Amino acid sequence: MPRFFTLLEAEGLLPQIQRYLKRLSDARERHQDADRGITAIHHRIAIAGGMIPPRNQLLEWKTQKEAAARALKETLDAFQETGCQLKDLDLGLVDFPTLYRGREVYLCWKLGEPDIAYWHQVEDGYPGRRPIDSEFLSNHRGDEKH
Repeated sequence: MPRFFTLLEAEGLLPQIQRYLKRLSDARERHQDADRGITAIHHRIAIAGGMIPPRNQLLEWKTQKEAAARALKETLDAFQETGCQLKDLDLGLVDFPTLYRGREVYLCWKLGEPDIAYWHQVEDGYPGRRPIDSEFLSNHRGDEKH
């Protein structure tokens, strides 16, 4: 069952969410760097028509790639435990489920925005973002237990 946030609860998580996004982005970059390094070695071997592979360098790249993959998984697992939904890592787009007039909708935040100022229907996604106004604030709610 999803967790539903009030605006105040969701905004309280923003510093933690920002840290997770940074860790995810950094781990993805390390993973991609290692993958490019491994690919470059294989390409050099193919161009040379075969050669003794540089085992130490391959092992370093493989170790970096595996460590980055673990960091991605661990950070993504921790992120998901918050109840938030990562929609786009490149944009830093995150949704926070909330209830508006008894229906599930999302508080919508993008990395770089100072606070959560938008919401959207589940089916509308990011293009359907609407500003949070007083009517929305007075008719949305989170879980009573959180």
